[in-house]
Amino acid sequence: MTTETSRSEYMLLFRGTHWDKRLSPEEIQKVMSQWTSWFDRLTQQGKIKSAHPLLPEGQIVSWKRGQTVADGPFAESKEAIGGYFLLQAKDHDEAVAIAKECPTLKYGVTVEVRPVAEQCAQMQRVTEQLAHATV
Repeated sequence: MTTETSRSEYMLLFRGTHWDKRLSPEEIQKVMSQWTSWFDRLTQQGKIKSAHPLLPEGQIVSWKRGQTVADGPFAESKEAIGGYFLLQAKDHDEAVAIAKECPTLKYGVTVEVRPVAEQCAQMQRVTEQLAHATV
């Protein structure tokens, strides 16, 4: 089920940090050239508003038995997010079409396409609940 947004911003999250593991240096160079061409074309078209790789370090903050901070994300994880694009697209279908062009898909990378919301859906739900609550 696709939920459209009035905004035309989409986040592409790139997962899979070991796509190059079984490739020769020549194959890696070919894929990197394809990636650069793809990125440059999208940038020239005004589709990419922001894009950054993410380092395989950091912390994860959670509330397990009290507030905890753990090292992560873990570099050995195949599902680690390696980077993102903040994309300008006319609609969800265009954002998905752009994600399908990712040169590293056939080497194990996955691209998650997410619409950027005007407001956090959970906060909107809570605000509405509070507005209708009887005290």
